Amino acid sequence: MADPELEAIRQRRMQELMARHGAQGNQQNNEQQKAQDEARRDAEERRQMMLTQILSSEARERLARIALVKPDKARGVEDVVLRAAQTGQIVEKVSEERLISLLEQINSQTTKQTKVTIQRRRGVDDD
Repeated sequence: MADPELEAIRQRRMQELMARHGAQGNQQNNEQQKAQDEARRDAEERRQMMLTQILSSEARERLARIALVKPDKARGVEDVVLRAAQTGQIVEKVSEERLISLLEQINSQTTKQTKVTIQRRRGVDDD
């Protein structure tokens, strides 16, 4: 009689401990997630500040319009501009014309060849 009661008490206690441990784990995961999100936001804010210093207002507007249509291409152009500024290749603000020439260079390097293949359906009575 004592054994089933004792076993039930042990089971409840075990469930309580598991629930408490799970809640602590979730809390740690939430804290880690918040820290990662904040770090991402800080990095993105620093990136935008650097771009503001490097690009002229017209160039930033053009890049923003490109980002609306092709965000990955805009991100790549931003990376190239930031890398060039960090290595000292860019000493003055990038004008819209220079950004356009940079975009043209990137487009010429990354052109994708599309190939169209036509496969005709064969009818049942075709020999």
